[in-house]
Amino acid sequence: MGYDKRTLIILSIMKFNLQSLYGFYRNAIRNPKYRNWIILGTLIYVLSPFDISPDFFPLAGQIDDFFLLSIMLTEVSQMLINSVKNKKDTYTENETKNTVDVDAVSMD
Repeated sequence: MGYDKRTLIILSIMKFNLQSLYGFYRNAIRNPKYRNWIILGTLIYVLSPFDISPDFFPLAGQIDDFFLLSIMLTEVSQMLINSVKNKKDTYTENETKNTVDVDAVSMD
């Protein structure tokens, strides 16, 4: 099943726009200055009845909400994992800095 040239152009533009939107969202949520506002805006969007595709359409209405929530949860969980790893590495560094090397002497 082949697509005509116009359909392929439209699909490539849509793909580019989705990648751009995902990149913008990902960068915005990783910026500490905007993180809380992006999360709050996402939750308001998901809970509000005014969507790109309204929720009263059986399946189509939940698709955009699902994708937005999954992106948000993925990014927030990745940030939490990185934060825990950084704290663990910092703790390990501080622990090795406090170690004192001592030369043992025999008491014979």
